[in-house]
Amino acid sequence: MRDEKRSIRQQQIETAAYAVLETKGYGGTSMAGIAKQARASNETLYNWYGDKQGLFRALVTRNAAEVKAHLVEELDTDHDALSILASLGPKLLNLLTGDRAVALNRAAAADHSGELGATLSQSGREAVFPLLEKVLERARDDGQLHFAETADAVGLYLDLLIGDLQIRRVIGRQPSPSEEFCQTRAQRAVHHLETLLGTPPP
Repeated sequence: MRDEKRSIRQQQIETAAYAVLETKGYGGTSMAGIAKQARASNETLYNWYGDKQGLFRALVTRNAAEVKAHLVEELDTDHDALSILASLGPKLLNLLTGDRAVALNRAAAADHSGELGATLSQSGREAVFPLLEKVLERARDDGQLHFAETADAVGLYLDLLIGDLQIRRVIGRQPSPSEEFCQTRAQRAVHHLETLLGTPPP
């Protein structure tokens, strides 16, 4: 199968996986059910993804791809760290509070095996967090921010950017944020981070 045709087919299968996930939950979702929804063969799904966990790992990885690519690209420039965070913020908000992220998180919360939650952590947070650490370390090296523990600084940035938005989206108490909202919140998070960590300790 040609690469372009395969890419289109994968998008159709992954769209079908989200549709089944939303109606059946992770525990009730099967490769056969996804294949039926996508009008694909079971053999195709198993050849491409291995198993159900492999398919959902691909969904999470694709969801995080734009954020990872942005961070890798920016870290290869001489852009200052705070400007990188400002441009990253809206993408990170979309990643964590978008409709597909909400569907995955709702399913993970209902998955008693913990399998989907582990996949979300490994292919999402654990893949992006080390890149965020490098951005914060650049800010410290350039004297923009002052902190002892990099992981704590990254956690503070994420708290300022995300807060309780993700959980409110998951429980249906927060509408999907607009582009303007994401831009404003990203700028505010960087401003507060600089206020809190911009002054050297005495």
